[in-house]
This record gives sequence, structure tokens and C-alpha cells, in this order.
Amino acid sequence: MPTGVTEAKFFACNQSTELAEKIVAAYGAKLGNVITSTYSDGEFQPSFEESVRGSRVFIIGSTHPSSDHLMEMLLMLDAAKRASARHITAVLPYYGWARQDRKDKPRVPIAAKLIAKMLETAGATRIITMDLHADQIQGFFEKPVDHLYASTIFLPYLQSLNLEDLTIASPDMGGSKRAYAYSKALKSDVVICYKQRAKANVISHMELIGDVTGKNVVLVDDMVDTAGTLTKAADLMMERGAKSVRAICTHPILSGSAYERLEDSKLEELIVTDSIPLKQKSDKIRVVSCANLFADVMHRVHHNESISSKFIM
Repeated sequence: MPTGVTEAKFFACNQSTELAEKIVAAYGAKLGNVITSTYSDGEFQPSFEESVRGSRVFIIGSTHPSSDHLMEMLLMLDAAKRASARHITAVLPYYGWARQDRKDKPRVPIAAKLIAKMLETAGATRIITMDLHADQIQGFFEKPVDHLYASTIFLPYLQSLNLEDLTIASPDMGGSKRAYAYSKALKSDVVICYKQRAKANVISHMELIGDVTGKNVVLVDDMVDTAGTLTKAADLMMERGAKSVRAICTHPILSGSAYERLEDSKLEELIVTDSIPLKQKSDKIRVVSCANLFADVMHRVHHNESISSKFIM
């Protein structure tokens, strides 16, 4: 290795090993060796089985609940810091707990901010993530954040479908900005669903703003959790005369009865990334890998090159 050139090393958290292998293969490298020891009470300890002194370390892992996933990332960041890595980049394809980005009622935490501070305290000198639930979460960090957009991989797929009478839809008011960005790129119309929640993950009422008669509709969202919003929106649009309804969601959390809802709904297809591993297979779910996107950005970061071409929206 020439003097002054920092070596890049790559490590995976257990929950993201499959995606990490794809990313590192696309990068043209190999995953480093990490061994995790587990105590009988569930406590665990990751150990780097090779030197990282003076290296640029990329630690790849989504931090979706359970909290063990976040804890593993924090422990690996701390281990890299204490092993004298020069640069430590936390690669979080999915940034968990991001829905708690503000106080929406008294006496609640702002978990997204708390986790940002935890990642920095543990040793992260840079963050690479994708489709945050709220863009302003970038401001919770004092370290550089590369916030990637899955639109760079979703748009080519949508264009390959050659859908006539295409309309982009947002399943709620909060996602309208994302829907408008997609509609601008695809030169299509936009409709928006207005929903009211009885409580978290429970929708009491939904209305449609716009006309979908005779349209092929594509719902756009950053994540799909219980799939209640998506499936209710799809059924509503088919009732209002849509030809077909698809959905693209970056992060497939798919908890609770999500898979059953998808199978019973009028959604033709759910397109997701592999930021979170699927719990089970479904004929309605198509996975578009984000590995090449992350590999390209990580290569550019390591070589101090611009990544602005990756910010489509």
C-alpha cells in the first residue's frame, strides 16, 4: 500500500450480512472477519479478527428494531475506534427509529436525535444512509451525512414497465414532496391520500385528493410497516376507477399482518429494496437491490470524489 493512502476495510453487522456481501462484491473487495461472542443471558461482543489501524472502516448494518441491531452497530463502531481506525463510516441502509423525529405530543423522546448522538459517540466519523423518514434528520448529526435516494434505482425500473396513463400517488400528506419529485421525473400526474389515524398503525379514515379513473397508479413511500396504509390506499383507488395500483417503498419492514394484507389487497406489485431482509417470500413483492448504489457511493467517499450525481431527488 503506497504511503499516505488509507486502506478501505468492510465489515457487516449480522442482520445485514447478505446485503453487505452484495455491496462489497460490487465494490470489488471482500468482507472483513468479525466474530461475535454471545453470553448465556443474551449479551454479545463483536470482535474484529484483523487489524484496522489507520484504515478507513465501513461498517454495514441496518438498525431496524429489535434494538439488538442498533446495539451491534454501536459496539462495532466503538471497537473500530478503540482499534485506531482512521475513518469510521456507519453505513445504515435503513436508519431505524426515524419516525420519532419530533415531539408530536408532550413527554415523548426524539429518538432519531438520540440515536444520531449515540452513533457519533460510539465513533462514527461519517454516516451513509438511504431515504430517511424525514430529510431534516441529517441535521441531527454533527458529522457528514450522505443521504442517498432510492429513486436512483426505482426510476429505471418504473420506466421499464412502460405504463400508459401513469399517475404517481402519495399514501399520505407527509409523502407529497416525494410523490411530486417522482411525477416530475416521470412527467406524470399526482394524487394524494389524506388519512386520519386513531393511533399508531391504525387508520380511522382515508380520502383521495385527485382523479385516478383509468390510470395506472404507483404509490410512493419511504417504508412499509404493517401495510395498512398502502393496502387501504390501493383498495380505495381501485374503487375510484384505477386500472392498476403498484407501490414502491424503500424499506420493507413488513411487521404484524403485513404479508397477509398484501396478499388480500388489490395491489398488483410491491417494489422494495433489500435495505432490510424480507421475513418471507411473496409473489407480490419484487426486490430491487441497492447494493450497487451503496458500493458506488462508498468507492467515491473513499477516493474523495463527488457523489452529487447520486442525488436524483
